[in-house]
Amino acid sequence: MISTGEQEELRRTVRTLLARTPPARPAPGAEAGYDETVWRLLAGQVGAFGLAVPEEHGGAGCTLAETHVVGEELGRALATLPYLGSAVLATQALLACGATDPLPGLADGSRVGALAWAESGTWDPAAIRARVTDGGLTGVKEHVLDGVRAGLLIVPALAPDGGLAVYTVDPAGPGVRVEPLVTLDRTRPQARVTFDAAPARLIGDDGLRVLERLLAVAATALSAEQLGGSARCLELTLSHVKAREQFGRPIGSFQAVRHRLADLYVLVESARSVSYDAARALAGDAPDLAVRAATAQAYCAEAYSAVAAETIQLHGGIGFTWEHEAHLHFKRAHGAAALFGSPAWHRTRLAGHVLDRPG
Repeated sequence: MISTGEQEELRRTVRTLLARTPPARPAPGAEAGYDETVWRLLAGQVGAFGLAVPEEHGGAGCTLAETHVVGEELGRALATLPYLGSAVLATQALLACGATDPLPGLADGSRVGALAWAESGTWDPAAIRARVTDGGLTGVKEHVLDGVRAGLLIVPALAPDGGLAVYTVDPAGPGVRVEPLVTLDRTRPQARVTFDAAPARLIGDDGLRVLERLLAVAATALSAEQLGGSARCLELTLSHVKAREQFGRPIGSFQAVRHRLADLYVLVESARSVSYDAARALAGDAPDLAVRAATAQAYCAEAYSAVAAETIQLHGGIGFTWEHEAHLHFKRAHGAAALFGSPAWHRTRLAGHVLDRPG
């Protein structure tokens, strides 16, 4: 892990880049697209896509604490990039399985990987029904982040012996159909992938261990984006209530508004605490990682939704307009709260981990 000072320099670099090259906003009725210019700059100049990839495989050799910093800034800017899906999840899935050949392409951003995991609306490993037989991989995967642009699919599925394993599949190969999904949050492209006897290559035979690790990675990384979005909403709201006047006074001077802003500040700073606690646990491979990751996701998802809703309310009529970014944060907050398990599901998992502790 690099020093805190270096992490802050990374944050400043990413924030400056995003400020100079603002991410594109989806137009009404348009399909979700990627911020190609920002993508090239982050991958080429900053090396953000390879931060957590070992140096021998083309990366920077940092940890997921550094990708956490980048994720927070991308969430703040609502950047549409294959970062969470490819640079974090796909990369970590390959590392967990020891399949390092595709890593250089993912690290330099020239190739996109996608983790095709969810089935029937859940990321619970017990719900996986996709199966590999002698004829190939058959099944359906939903909510595949960056699936439409992926050049590599990483697929957990039941092996011929009935155990859970992890495979790689060529999305352009036979028996694979990738369909873009229409989602509430159009800043995060998702896909539905159908496999019909598709050729699949085994990369990991201990699928349950890999998915338990990836669930902690996903929950923690998503909490960084939610934190960044929450902080941006608070920043927008503070700026608005200082400038908007009513009865000859800035509305931020009214006690009722101040109370609401104080509540938002507590939500954002509490989210920061639990999110970075999970990031440190992930970087250090702490024994209670599952507990911290579940805590971060359960709290940050609800905090972002609450802060985004209050942002719209405190902005008044302008908060509902397409031109303002408040509605994009509201949609991102609610869409993100359903990824990798709902807050209620994570709290249930958290309770199970806590109750299983000795003593």
